[in-house]
Amino acid sequence: MIITVGMGSCGIAAGAQKTFDAITTLIEKENLDVTLKPVGCIGECFNEPVVEVIDDENNKHYLYAKIDGEKAEKLLKSHLHQGVPLEEYLVPQEDRAFLAKQTRIALTDCGVINPEDIAEYIEHDGFQALKHCLFDLTPEEVIEEIKISGLRGRGGAGFPTWFKWNAARQSQGDIKYMICNADEGDPGAFMDRSLLESNPHSVLEGMMIGAYAIGAAEGKIYVRAEYPLAIKRLKKAIQEEAENGYLGQHILGTDFSFRLEIKAGAGAFVCGEETALIASLEGERGMPRLKPPFPAERGYHQKPSNINNVETYANVPWILRHGGNAFAAMGTEKSKGTKVFALAGKVKKGGLVEVPMGMTIKEIIFGIGGGIKDDKEIKGVQMGGPSGGCIPKSLLNTAVDYESITKVGAIMGSGGMIVMDETTCMVDMARFFLQFTKDESCGKCVHCRIGTKRMLEILERIVNGEGKDGDIETLKSLGENIIAGSLCGLGQSAPNPVLSTIRHFEEEYRAHIEDHKCPAKKCKPLLTFSIDPEKCTACMACKKKCPVDAISGEKKKPQEIDANICIRCGNCEAVCKFGAVIVE
Repeated sequence: MIITVGMGSCGIAAGAQKTFDAITTLIEKENLDVTLKPVGCIGECFNEPVVEVIDDENNKHYLYAKIDGEKAEKLLKSHLHQGVPLEEYLVPQEDRAFLAKQTRIALTDCGVINPEDIAEYIEHDGFQALKHCLFDLTPEEVIEEIKISGLRGRGGAGFPTWFKWNAARQSQGDIKYMICNADEGDPGAFMDRSLLESNPHSVLEGMMIGAYAIGAAEGKIYVRAEYPLAIKRLKKAIQEEAENGYLGQHILGTDFSFRLEIKAGAGAFVCGEETALIASLEGERGMPRLKPPFPAERGYHQKPSNINNVETYANVPWILRHGGNAFAAMGTEKSKGTKVFALAGKVKKGGLVEVPMGMTIKEIIFGIGGGIKDDKEIKGVQMGGPSGGCIPKSLLNTAVDYESITKVGAIMGSGGMIVMDETTCMVDMARFFLQFTKDESCGKCVHCRIGTKRMLEILERIVNGEGKDGDIETLKSLGENIIAGSLCGLGQSAPNPVLSTIRHFEEEYRAHIEDHKCPAKKCKPLLTFSIDPEKCTACMACKKKCPVDAISGEKKKPQEIDANICIRCGNCEAVCKFGAVIVE
């Protein structure tokens, strides 16, 4: 019998360490013939801590949800001692579509293997792709297989992976570098973190295959310092691979040598841009550089370099094991394979999902994510993080592929998918993302440095009830000029959340500016609170909770709110059990 506990950051945050310790204690106390192992995240963040009981003799798997220490004891007594699965703790039937409707390539073995045990990775076909490349294929043939697969960079731009590899291969240089961009900075995104925590060897194997293809002997992994568990497991993976002959000099007895180093980044969003990342790797301030020359020609320390993100590398071993045609058979004509998304926001079942390109946004949210929390109406989906755009409810049947997403005013990005319901104010949401990109701008370009600040000032006026005629037109003009005048992808995409919300939700902007109303009832300066005398029972609950004594009235008579004193904190509405507080 094998028991696994999901020990990614999400699981640990939900209490998985206590669950693991409780199971360990019980196994030792009762001398049970059970193998307990930590695994990464299976993707069901909404069900953490997740525990799986594997009956290897009968080849049966039992997935349990939200198992704390107390539940773990009951589970073991029932399932192990009595041989009876504890039905009440099993993942509910309605949650099983979350995994059943996915197609896993990059996430293969995430939540299945122990990420800190190289033997388990090897048992699951680990390094077979690397061996195939080193013993059976030339570097050119490896690049050709990647070309056949149609793999495009999963970091945002979707540039053909084979083209970048080929450019670096053809560049002349005595030293070349293979670089992994693990600087995941989008709010709400956790694809890279989960992959590195759950299956770091797959990413490292992909890097090694790429290094063999371009002729690189050194690799750098640029990972956010805010990901301590990912860094810990990467270090462990690198150590194990070196000890087992998969890293270092003359790998597997061949002429191929490769060494890896980890660089912990300080969390600058702009370092997601490859030339800014290179500058940071070199010890300089993370600021983008003019292209050309491209990194494939002169990158890290002016040497030919290739940069791909975590998910891109994680796809490579699968492609080389199964062939480029197998990967190309999934997806659409121009967007092949699968894509990993961090499904978050106002969705019932948030977590990590991997689906074939071409699946609709609606199917991901409702078919996999279970729909909207509290069964509210969906308003839109923010895709691509601060660099992306908002897709409205009317366009949810848009297919998930690079061309279709771009066509509706968003971008695929690295895979953030934030769901918004009817209570989301689109103007305030655009303000939030613009605040982020304004703060993260490196300041090199005037258009980005000053333009985002001016756009943010206008948005702040609008949500504070001080919008004026012409603001929408000014936002559009500023946004278009920032895109045209910025050097890197941060500035060129920073206005996207604003421009896409104006494009699809202009009526909300006009309601804020012309009517001084927030349709979503989110922007406090635009709200008014009053009490319906017909519904008020004079229970005085609202009066007791008002921090500024804005509510008055005699006992046993309807209360009143003084709009001149009210600070719009919302306490009165929250405590009223009779729906007497009116918010307009």
